[in-house]
Amino acid sequence: MSVFKTDQSLKAATRRRLAFEKRFQWCTRVAILLAAGFLVYFLFTIGGMALPAFRQSQLLMEISYTEDVLEMPNYAVPEEYETFVSHEFLRQLPLRMQANPALQDTTAEEWVLAAADVDQLLKGRPHRLDEAQVHLVDELKAAGKTRLVFNWDFFTKGDSKIPEAAGIWAAAVGTMYVLAITLALSFPIGVASAIYLEEFAPDNRFTQLIEVNINNLAAIPSIIYGLLGLAIFINLLGIPRSSSLVGGITLALMTLPVIIISTRAAIRAVPETLRHGALALGATPWQVMWNLVLPLAMPGILTGTIIGLAHAIGETAPLLIVGMMAYIPEAPGSMLEASTVLPAQIYTWASDSQRAFGERTAAGILVLLAVLLSMNALAIFLRNRFEKRW
Repeated sequence: MSVFKTDQSLKAATRRRLAFEKRFQWCTRVAILLAAGFLVYFLFTIGGMALPAFRQSQLLMEISYTEDVLEMPNYAVPEEYETFVSHEFLRQLPLRMQANPALQDTTAEEWVLAAADVDQLLKGRPHRLDEAQVHLVDELKAAGKTRLVFNWDFFTKGDSKIPEAAGIWAAAVGTMYVLAITLALSFPIGVASAIYLEEFAPDNRFTQLIEVNINNLAAIPSIIYGLLGLAIFINLLGIPRSSSLVGGITLALMTLPVIIISTRAAIRAVPETLRHGALALGATPWQVMWNLVLPLAMPGILTGTIIGLAHAIGETAPLLIVGMMAYIPEAPGSMLEASTVLPAQIYTWASDSQRAFGERTAAGILVLLAVLLSMNALAIFLRNRFEKRW
């Protein structure tokens, strides 16, 4: 009887264990499905909001290049359509006439940039036009004098207070400057520090203290690095505020612990037997490191570096503290000029009350997401391309 009970209890325990395992598997599947669902919803929502920003409305207008246009550019278009044409186009007319005097006293039909509300109406989005203005736009549309074209200006122009003329070029150039400075500072310092700590540093309390602090630095809030950059690089060293240089150095400090930790992990993954074999053949510790360990660890080092840079490019808080949340209409010519970056540009547009900036915010997020995914894809490619198995 006791043997029968034991057998029954074992079978019951097995059934409970298998049932728990099955429930756990279902939980993991549900978690993956939820994560995938949220990701798809996010991409669908952002994509739907961003797509209108990649198209721009234009109107076919009769432009009169009279002498009065030099003082009052809105005289160049018929009075009833003055509010339909973008101020960005109108304010360029005097400059165009000064550059080409032959235009004066001539009239020409041109496709011109539409104002934000007309642009929103033609895209079927909410606008602030009254019924009479909507009727005029409908007449233009019926006459074939409206069109939607690809918005090249979004990629080739800088920020603007006029939403239909705002672009990401200045922020993209600032981002490239900041990333270049971050990489130039954090990569060599981070890799050298990791090599010393992993291969040459003595195991004592001082190096242990350094290792603990490096691990802690990788986990502190990014805004702390912004305060550090403000106090040391701007107030103490006098580096220009809002410049790419101060932003790059600040992000380099933030990225440094990530590169050190990933480099140490990559070096530690190289088998000890390879080191011992090289030392047994007479190589010095430095030769073993430079000619054997470092090449084998390079895929892991590059992967960690790219992931660290991808993390840095998405940061806004430290750059806000060092003044890179600025209105920058022109791309910076050097790393000492005032500049901004893509996350800061997105934040600026998102906080603007004009509705037309909403779609540009989503488009900026989409561009930033594409850059981040490209960098992650590059990290995976480098890891697979140079990975060696033993």
